[in-house]
Order: sequence, then C-alpha cells, then structure tokens
Amino acid sequence: MDAVWTDLPACRLCADRFAATHTGHAPRPVLWAAPGARLLIAGQAPGMRVHQSGKPFTDPSGDRLRDWMGVDEDMFYDRSRIAILPMAFCFPGYDAKGSDLPPPPICARTWRARLIEALGEVRLTLLVGGYAQKWHLGAAAKGGVTRTVEAWRDHAPAAFALPHPSWRNTAWMRKNPWFEAEVLPALRTRVKEVLTDG
Repeated sequence: MDAVWTDLPACRLCADRFAATHTGHAPRPVLWAAPGARLLIAGQAPGMRVHQSGKPFTDPSGDRLRDWMGVDEDMFYDRSRIAILPMAFCFPGYDAKGSDLPPPPICARTWRARLIEALGEVRLTLLVGGYAQKWHLGAAAKGGVTRTVEAWRDHAPAAFALPHPSWRNTAWMRKNPWFEAEVLPALRTRVKEVLTDG
C-alpha cells in the first residue's frame, strides 16, 4: 500500500503559512479515503468546523451535499465507497476580514496525483467548486463555475461539476433553477448506480 496514507496526515508543509493567518492555527490534514473507493468527492478545503472535528463536511454544506447526492451519513462516510479528497487537506484559515483563504496550491502539487493513483479505479468524481474543476478539467473549466456546471453533460457519467454546497450559494441556486431540475436528478441516479452496483 502506498505510504501516502500515513505520510499525508503527518504533513506540516504549511505550518508557517497557517501560523501567519488571522486564525494562527496549526496544520491538521483531514484525509477521508481508502483504496478501492468508487466515488471521489473533490472539494476545496476544510472549514473551521472540519478542522475542529477532523471529519469532512460536518457542517450545513455537508447536509446539502448529501441531499444533492441522495445518500445518508452512513453511506457518505463509508471510506470504502466514497473518498473525500479536497484541493487542500488543511483548513487554510481566515484573513483579517474573516473570509476563507484559498487552498494553498502546494497541497495539490504535493499530494493530489499520488493520492488519486493510490485510490485505484474511481467510477465517479464530483468536482465541488472552481478549484477542483480547474484542476480536474483544465481548459474545460475556464468559463467559471456556472458555465462548467451548466455543461455537466460534457463530463457525465464519469464526473459531475457542482457548485459549492455552501449556504452562500442559495442565491445562485435560485438564479439557476436548471441545476435542481436537471443536474440533481441525473446526479442522484448516477451516484446510486455507482454505489450499489456490484
């Protein structure tokens, strides 16, 4: 088994960077995955609640994402089926205004390719937010999150581009009713196929 599963939780590459943020916190990589998972959730970075709990999506955005996927908590946190690999594994911190800092690029450069290879054959990848979409889709994500999500058929059934499930995107969902009407039913069907098929 690739040593990445033990190496990443010990990572302290960003210790100085995080100490210099308004939050002044220490690294705490949150790795929620196991080799053989069928579905990969590629997100942005843990928030403060996840930094404290050590478990991804333990917040209202996690509730919304599980609803979008049509899965309960037991299924969502079954590492043998679902891997959660954000673009940065530690909480990046807040700036002086209390806004989330972006995921440090060094995290993806250091760990991402190695982890994805160690996962094995993933049948479905959920690209949650712009950072994950740009990394996984490259030029196909250059139109921004709305255009990338709107072009969901271009990437399905292997991948679905999604907006971040944060409450901050509630207005986005109201402005883009096609997301709930078209994307979510197709997403739930595909998630069920991947997680329940032999």
